[in-house]
Amino acid sequence: MVVVHDFNGAVFFIVLSSWRLGHSIKIDHLDNYKEIRPYLDSEVRGALEEHKDHPMIRALLYFTFPDKSQEEIGEILASCNSVSDFQAKVIYQSVKNVLEKSSEGFFTSGFEKLKPDTSYLFISNHRDIVMDTSLLNVALLENHLVMTASAIGDNLVKKPFLLALSKLVRNFLIQRGLSPREMLESSRNVSGYIRHLLKDENRSVWIAQREGRTKDGNDQTQQGVLKMLALASDEEEIMDYFKKLRIAPVSISYEYDPTDLLKMPELMARHYDLEYVKTSNEDFNSILKGALGQKKRICIKIGDVLDTELDEIKNRNEPINRQFQMLADHIDEQIHKNYRLWPTNYLAYDLLNGTAKYADKYNEKEKRQFERRLERRVGEGNHVARQNFLAMYANPVVNRMKYEED
Repeated sequence: MVVVHDFNGAVFFIVLSSWRLGHSIKIDHLDNYKEIRPYLDSEVRGALEEHKDHPMIRALLYFTFPDKSQEEIGEILASCNSVSDFQAKVIYQSVKNVLEKSSEGFFTSGFEKLKPDTSYLFISNHRDIVMDTSLLNVALLENHLVMTASAIGDNLVKKPFLLALSKLVRNFLIQRGLSPREMLESSRNVSGYIRHLLKDENRSVWIAQREGRTKDGNDQTQQGVLKMLALASDEEEIMDYFKKLRIAPVSISYEYDPTDLLKMPELMARHYDLEYVKTSNEDFNSILKGALGQKKRICIKIGDVLDTELDEIKNRNEPINRQFQMLADHIDEQIHKNYRLWPTNYLAYDLLNGTAKYADKYNEKEKRQFERRLERRVGEGNHVARQNFLAMYANPVVNRMKYEED
């Protein structure tokens, strides 16, 4: 959520961390979730009144409606009496404008398999702080499906104003930096809230397959995420509980990752086994670059809702940790197989390995463009940086190859 001076001097405020339309949340049973939940519809008017004159809100509205007068924009904002109104009338158009200015096409697949008026737990690979959930919800809206409430780290919304905007776009908070005991309690609370959303409110939920974004392109589901979700299963068999949540793996891929350069310091620290400490503005810069940076083509594909796979895991009678790993493997398989591989991915694999194995997947123009990008970002002298940069794009190909070999 940032103010940007760009697009021929236009001011752009991005507040697209996550959004969706749909049913309002009832106040009943939400006392336990007060610290993490988004606004109720009854709270929206007050929040907008409090923040409508903030420069960042004004910038968002001017970016979203560049051809409307201040009076017309004011009327639109005044007509937002619920979270759904704000998302439908403002945020949806904001996302579409971002796509128009920073991409060369947005492609979707698999949404026809989802049922209207049905909630799903979308477990997704995670590339971009803002755009991943924003684009998923664009596709859900346009396919007349239930939009998501989405998890976001509270480290991204420390300022009161940013927290208010996050709650206006139906994010719920994942608390960071807690002690082990506090983390367990927080995880129970989040797990219960996700269950409440899916089962009581018929609200779809988005959550990343791991904590934080995947920096190296090697998408792997963490058992910890699944264990957190299982905390709300009560005494029910865990795989039976997961079956009721309707888990749908999601693959999102960008032909060019606009934040690839920003991910390099952490990758380099990891390579040299050094502790990595974020700079104070790192998340801000990633949000900005991820939204405005050129992405070329983008694809989101929905996998099959997990069903018989969960029965098979349960019937194997394996230890519980082994069951979690088997579930993670099923999610990974769908994410890897459904990941849209672009010429940049194949190019990176060939350059990294000194081969022409996938030369038929890209042309000379695409090769020159990618090599220029590589040189601008890491140069020719730093071999380690070059290898890490190429691996970031090549790892989705490596993951796909595992299944092709099988």
